[in-house]
Amino acid sequence: MPTRLFALLLCCFFALPLMAQRGHPQPPAAPAKAAPGNFDNMAARFMYESLALSPINASQAGYHQHKGANGKLVELDAQLDEVSPAAVDAQRQFYLRWRQRFNALPATSLNREQKADLELIRDTIDLALLEFDHIQSYRHDPTIYVEAIGSALFLPMTQNYASPEVRLGHVVSRIEQIPRFLHQARQALADGDPIKTSTAIEENAGNIDLVRNDVKAALPPGSPLVARYNAAAPKALAALEEFSGWLKSDYGKRPSKVTWRLGPELYAKKFRLVMETPVTVDETLKIAEQQMLEVRADMLRISLPMHREMYPTHGDHNDLTGVARENLIIGEVLNRVSDDHVQPGDLLPHIQGELESIIAFIREKKIVELSAHNNLKVIPTPPFMRGSYSVAGFHAPPPLEPGAEAQYWVTPIDPATPAAKAESKLREYNNWTLKWLTIHEALPGHYIQFEHANSVEPESRRLLRAQLGNGAYVEGWAEYIAQVMMDEGFANNDPRFRLIMRKIRLRVLSNTILDIRMHSRNMTDAEAMDLMCKRAFQTEAEAEGKLTRAKLTSVQLVTYWVGLHDWLELRKDYQAKVGASFTNIDFHNRALNEGPLPIHLLRGILLADKK
Repeated sequence: MPTRLFALLLCCFFALPLMAQRGHPQPPAAPAKAAPGNFDNMAARFMYESLALSPINASQAGYHQHKGANGKLVELDAQLDEVSPAAVDAQRQFYLRWRQRFNALPATSLNREQKADLELIRDTIDLALLEFDHIQSYRHDPTIYVEAIGSALFLPMTQNYASPEVRLGHVVSRIEQIPRFLHQARQALADGDPIKTSTAIEENAGNIDLVRNDVKAALPPGSPLVARYNAAAPKALAALEEFSGWLKSDYGKRPSKVTWRLGPELYAKKFRLVMETPVTVDETLKIAEQQMLEVRADMLRISLPMHREMYPTHGDHNDLTGVARENLIIGEVLNRVSDDHVQPGDLLPHIQGELESIIAFIREKKIVELSAHNNLKVIPTPPFMRGSYSVAGFHAPPPLEPGAEAQYWVTPIDPATPAAKAESKLREYNNWTLKWLTIHEALPGHYIQFEHANSVEPESRRLLRAQLGNGAYVEGWAEYIAQVMMDEGFANNDPRFRLIMRKIRLRVLSNTILDIRMHSRNMTDAEAMDLMCKRAFQTEAEAEGKLTRAKLTSVQLVTYWVGLHDWLELRKDYQAKVGASFTNIDFHNRALNEGPLPIHLLRGILLADKK
């Protein structure tokens, strides 16, 4: 699920003292000390101040106006964040001050819900400071600036918080600030790895297209905004094109010792703060590698009867043993299953057509309570995000506007893609895999998950848990609920779907191994491709895309398995606690209604309620 993790990056790097630097009032400072009884107010102040200081992040959350110390309202959607080195340093000080305030709180006086909120806040602050002091992506990763611009323009165009004229005015205002933003980005960026530079250049082409074509086409003829756009767009486009040229000819040629690898020490620290689980990196790697063997054995069991039917003259390949036999039998079956795929232009319509049957199954089996909103829309992935999200993603409604549009992003096949590469991708995302994809990203995966999370009260707690939510909870839910759907007989228990689901489990496990070994164990590209293609049955196109993603991100690919493991353990313990009264819909509703908490905190809340 891309956008909430992206929002965290904005929170860490771009939640800067914009108002003070640009002549606007700062929000009132929090007291140095706060009584335990005032924790909720203190937490709310932290959240709203963070959003007020980061207009792009505020748009993500649905926070549009902020009243400053002098009582004047600031239109957050009309501004771009400050990203100069001085502003970054001011932001670091912002987090240091808040860490001191929250660390001074006596947590023993807080209730369970407050303790959960406090842990989310403390881990978020510590993660932000780890970034500022050690990882420093703002100095080494130009993609965060490129994707920030894209989101800043895209969000007001696709949300409904005001009239189209007002929202487009905000877009034009942000376009006017692009030259300043990119000038500051160039001041901040020092050096980095080529993979992030080349990705930023690719994604920036999407920003250029967004400004040049999409925004222009959205402006009503005769609107005063046309003149403002005509004055601002050429300067913004020149700045965007100059930025790409600078990345290629200057920044990209600077000698650098910085690589995309995080290294074992930083990886372990980031792992703890992102996962918020007692499980260590070494334990996770050991379990994932063992489970890969177990899942492959299960895939062989499922494949054998299908193989005899599909390839009656091949026998069971008993002349082979071990991995070679597994690879051949499973691979031949998967190859035949992959024949069932759409044509490049039919990807989005096919996915839209899957939704109704999935909804009907959820209702029939009473899996989880569905949303009362009719707000899910399947759209192409925004071009400025396709470097990081080459397949699909989900963009939830802002927590402060739960009825706004929810977006299931599907990345279309570029018409310029060579035929062999397009075929490879479509075979990986065949019609059986697309069923899983829609379950994961939409129903009853992330869409239903955040429909429940967006009902959390009070509003300040909903905002806090949505913006700072645990990534393992989020991604683990989508994998866990797909397992539940399969166990309940989705797709008529078709062995092809069950085999694909085991292949997806292999992918989750290989993602975990890939991320840990690449960032902290010096895994090579060749070893990574061997893991994905020869042990996890991924096509070359899928593996190449995942290899790039592993270099662009760190720790995120592990959230799927850690979360899945924790969800399964929580369900087992909850079911043992309630006994015969257990139902899917009761457990799922109770768990989702708390919002994306670390599973160990969710466990304490759910099991305590069942004493």
